[in-house]
Amino acid sequence: MQCENGIMNTFIVSDLHIGSKFFLYDRFDKFLDNLPDKSTLILNGDTLNDPYHTLTPHHLQILTRIIDRSLTNEVIWIYGNHDDGLHLHQSGKIQFKHNHRIEMRLYITHGHYFDNIMPYNSLFIKLFNILHHLRIKIGASPVHIAQYAKKWSFCYQYLRKNVMMNAIEFCRENGYKAITCGHVHFAEDATVECIRYINTGSWTENDPYCLHVTDTSIELRKNIEIEEISASH
Repeated sequence: MQCENGIMNTFIVSDLHIGSKFFLYDRFDKFLDNLPDKSTLILNGDTLNDPYHTLTPHHLQILTRIIDRSLTNEVIWIYGNHDDGLHLHQSGKIQFKHNHRIEMRLYITHGHYFDNIMPYNSLFIKLFNILHHLRIKIGASPVHIAQYAKKWSFCYQYLRKNVMMNAIEFCRENGYKAITCGHVHFAEDATVECIRYINTGSWTENDPYCLHVTDTSIELRKNIEIEEISASH
């Protein structure tokens, strides 16, 4: 995870959902343009929306660019609940993992393993999906289902807190100073009992984020700020 001057330069994103009609492929295409040379890219789960779905040309181009980048730079693909167990037929030199760590400074995992709500409420999730699609049919604007879920603020906040607190407990038990997840499609940076929890949100809604890690800092940044980082290298 080193660039030419020996300084760590790692960028972490989550929940691209390539293949979803809500994936901001043009924004991520520009993000890839602005990634500094020799930097590491970590895709923290749900990179593909559906591994069995045929990608449109624009989305396939993004996947191809990620694979091509792995031939010259370190690219780590962490499995999420959408792409768990995926193996691409052509994957370049991408490293596929369930989690990754940067020493004891930062543990990186998608976050679905910390979710004690959705996996055990399948009936509620099915009903929620039916209501979501019905809402669109009667004329509501199409949005990603996670964005619709945010309208149920109490339930959504409960889910976010559930993932965050389980992640923090994991860090406490294993000695990590910080953890970054995706899964809940909500970017946030919080410290609880001296343990830092960072969620990088998703690339299915406006204002996508990434996490920038160097030897001396861990910063949650909006996508637009990557241009400034690129200009400084």
